[in-house]
Amino acid sequence: EVQLVESGGGLVQPGGSLRLSCAASGFTFSSSVMNWVRQAPGKGLEWVSNIYTYKNNSYYADSVKSRFTVSTDNAKNTLYLQMNSLKPEKMAVYYCAASPYGAARGVISDFGIWGQGTQVTVSS
Repeated sequence: EVQLVESGGGLVQPGGSLRLSCAASGFTFSSSVMNWVRQAPGKGLEWVSNIYTYKNNSYYADSVKSRFTVSTDNAKNTLYLQMNSLKPEKMAVYYCAASPYGAARGVISDFGIWGQGTQVTVSS
């Protein structure tokens, strides 16, 4: 079964850190482009970051650059997002999503596999 399962969300204070994980199964993780996407209530999907698992190139949205770090453990078929210096926001759901080998950066319509999401709230 093709599946992505996120974990690691929760409540964190502004300026704090959180690490999200995404466990993949049922497809060739090491030949995929793995993405993080978030959605705040009432807003559209926002691409956050991606990583080409087969060459370890990673990219970030300007809003998170220098604060977030994406990485993978290909042996464990797991994607991570380390989030530092988190800014206050009511809530956002973070999704991991997979797109095919060679997919262009940040094209959400290419994301064929999605996780169920994990909620992150940054609040004091």
